[in-house]
Amino acid sequence: MSVRIDEMDRKILRSLQADAAQSLDDIAKSVGSSKTPVWNRIRKMREAGVIGQQTVILDAEALGFEACFFVLIRTSEHDADWQQRFLKALLSRDEVQEAHRLAGDIDYILKVRVQNAHAYDVFYQALIAEVRVFNVTALLSMEEIKSTVALPL
Repeated sequence: MSVRIDEMDRKILRSLQADAAQSLDDIAKSVGSSKTPVWNRIRKMREAGVIGQQTVILDAEALGFEACFFVLIRTSEHDADWQQRFLKALLSRDEVQEAHRLAGDIDYILKVRVQNAHAYDVFYQALIAEVRVFNVTALLSMEEIKSTVALPL
């Protein structure tokens, strides 16, 4: 199902991206509309897949996950069996917040959030025990300057 997004939809989406927990009344007020049309637009965008899963954003450091590593992976294996095992390994590890297959010299990049360097090493040892990789480079983020999931609507 496809949906055409107009300026009112964009206003609603911006409002939801800012705070998805706000009331329908607050969203309607912020976009200059009433509840029923706003609710209908939100419902249509959900049904069309424009609006996906709703969740909360937790403060990783407040919960003890103080280390964020960006892990660059090069592999010499590109067959379907290896890719399936690699995907299974990534999906089974909660430490992996993001995983991307890349074009260029690096095959994959992972965003891994753990308590500390020792916890990263445990993650790393488990990963390489499960799937063979050619080269792994781990980069420790010293400071998170910007992090958002909001799209520039």
